[in-house]
Parts: sequence; structure tokens; C-alpha cells
Amino acid sequence: MFFAITRKARQRIRQGRLAVRIAVLAGLAILALIGWLTVRHELRIAEELRQQAVRMAVERHPYVTRTVEVTDGSTYGALMERAGVTGSEATAVFEAAKGAYDLSNIRLGRSIRLVFDRDTGRFRQLVYQIDSEEVLEVSRRQRFEESEWIAERKKIDYEIRVRTAEGVIETSLYESALDQGIDERAIIALADVFQWTIDFVMDVRKGDTYRFVFEERYLDGKYVMPGQVLAAKYTNVGSDRYAFYFEDSSGDWGYYDEEGNSVERLFLKAPAEFKYISSGFTTGQRYISAFNVSTGHRAIDYAAPTGTPVRTVGAGTVVFAGWGGAYGNKVSVRHNATYTTNYCHLSKISVRYGSKVDQGQTIGLVGSTGFSTGPHLHYEMVKNGTKINPLTEEFPSVEPVPEGERDRFLETVRKYRPELD
Repeated sequence: MFFAITRKARQRIRQGRLAVRIAVLAGLAILALIGWLTVRHELRIAEELRQQAVRMAVERHPYVTRTVEVTDGSTYGALMERAGVTGSEATAVFEAAKGAYDLSNIRLGRSIRLVFDRDTGRFRQLVYQIDSEEVLEVSRRQRFEESEWIAERKKIDYEIRVRTAEGVIETSLYESALDQGIDERAIIALADVFQWTIDFVMDVRKGDTYRFVFEERYLDGKYVMPGQVLAAKYTNVGSDRYAFYFEDSSGDWGYYDEEGNSVERLFLKAPAEFKYISSGFTTGQRYISAFNVSTGHRAIDYAAPTGTPVRTVGAGTVVFAGWGGAYGNKVSVRHNATYTTNYCHLSKISVRYGSKVDQGQTIGLVGSTGFSTGPHLHYEMVKNGTKINPLTEEFPSVEPVPEGERDRFLETVRKYRPELD
């Protein structure tokens, strides 16, 4: 009987252990189910959050942008195809843009920015920078049930910062600017301001000083280029020359000295632009032929590489364009009843006899034709039939600041002159 009781006890113990195991397994199963349900719930929440984030991103940034670079040999059509734009849409954009800009004239080194819907991938807009001042925008506009492409030229909205720079000439204005860390485009703009009163090849002397106030243009916080020269002072052999930018109430603008006289003259000081010869020719490399010397060389010789553009110093009529014997290829421009200018030894002539030319217009290229020992421009000015020195001739200026605008102009002088002095 004792053993019978013991067997029953053991059986109960085994049954108890089994019950415990079942309970543990059931508990684990319940915990696993709860965990799975929790993970599933969390995944569902995560997916909902992801979809919400996508919706918010589309709402805030509904478009994606692709930029294609205009490379050598590339065409508008090829670039659009590369960007995934259909032929029909590319043609529609091209036709819509014609009235504003011909997209067949896209330039090497520029880029085309294309905008697409983020969610549908539909092509929305083309943006192309025409030049430093304007961009072309061709955009899809919805019109009732259909859409159409609208083209606009828009002014680039630069951030403008004002800077002052100065320097002392050791060899040339160009070299001085580079030493000061000035953008060479800004120093060319400065030379253009004084192009009627200073010949930056012949007039510049060691020790000359300059100081000018100019704009710097930024886009998205990044420097792009210099802008307008606002005021400038150049001291040449102790003589100060000022120039102040001023725009009158009618929108006409120009540069004027401290008295309100225009710095623009009947003739430019030099027949070759500063930017073409500034980097290679300094005071040590240039030369000026004497006037009234025994050789009778009554002209100015500008040493410059073959192919350098030659411009007429004033508006007028071409009275000679052709072979001039010892002068080689020669162009003569009559400006009025008093003055005529001659440009000789040209490698190429770009005008014809009888042509009307504007001040600063290119009329040929520097060469070494005729009696010439090397590439240079032989430049003459003739006054009433007699050759004169154009560097010492004083020419009248054009219209001064309008009388009704003088007070406003003098405010400009008072604003910038302390900065220049």
C-alpha cells in the first residue's frame, strides 16, 4: 500500500511538472504573440510616418531638378533627350522660347536647368542663363483642360555687396590689381570708366594710385562677379581724376567728375581696349615713339600680339580701307571736319570704305603688314590736315549732369568722395 501511494504521488508530480511546462509554453506563446503584434503595430506606424514624410517632402519640395552642361558639339535637342525630355515636349519648349531667345544659340560652358514634378515625373520648366544679367524661363502653365508653355526673360536677382579697393602702380594697373586680390573683371571695369581720359598703356606711370568703390554680385551666398563701379579716383603723375556713377530720373546713366561734367569725350584715349593688352604689357615693356623727331614718326605705336582687336576712338565714316603701301593694311576714319584717325599695319580689316562706325567699334586686328618689324598698331590722329599727339590733345566732354539733377548728383559725390580720399 505504501508503494501504491508513492506511485500516485510521483504521477501527480509528473502531472504538475507537465502543467507547469504547458503554462510556461503558453506564456511564452502569448508573449511572442504580443511581441509580434507590437512589432507589426510599430512597423505600421513607421510606414505611416514614412508616407507622411514623403507627402510633406512633396508638399514642401514638389519638384526635382536636373542640370545638363552645354559641352562642345552638344545641341539643344541632344541635351534634352539626355535629360529624359520627350521629343514633343522639347519641340514645344523650343517653339515657345523663340520670341524671347533662340535655344539653338545655347553657349558652350553654360548649363540648362530642367524641373520635373517629384511625384509624377512630369516636365515642368526649363531655365537657361542668357548672359550675366538675364535668364530664360520656359514654364508649363495650365489653361483650362490643357497646358501651354510660356517663355520669359527675367533679370537675375543678385545679392549686392559693396567693396572698396585700392593700389599703387609698380608696373601696370593690371598687375597691381592682381597683387591686391582684385577680380580682373573689376579692374577692367575701372579702366573702362576712365577710357576717355587715361590711356592705360601709354599714360600710366610707376607710383600712380587708384581707389574705387564697386559692387560684388552674389547668388545663394556665393560670389559670382563684380558689378557696377560706383565711384573711382585715379591719380596719374600727381593729377587726380574722379568718376562718379549717376543715373538720372529718366533712367539715363553715366560717369561724371566731381563737378558734374561727363568723363565721356569725343574720342577714346586708346585704340586698343585695356583688357586685350593689360596682362602682357607693362611700363617696362611698352614704348611710345617720339613726335617731331628726325625720323618724322608722328604717331603712337602700340605693341600688341597679332590678332588684338583695334577699335575706332570715335564715331565717323571710313574714308580708306585697304592696302596703304608702307602702312600695310590701313583704315582711316573721318570723325568730323576737323579730325581723322589712321590705324595701320593691320593683319585684318573689318570695315569697308564708306561704312559708318561707332565709337569703340572694332575695325580690324593688329598685325605686322607693310614696313613693320613686328606686330603692333601704328596709330595716327590728324587735325585740320596735320598729325598731332592724341595723348596731349584735350577733347570736349559730352553733356554734363542735367541742371535739374545736380542736387541729387552732388549727394552722390558727398557720399563717395570721403571714401575715395
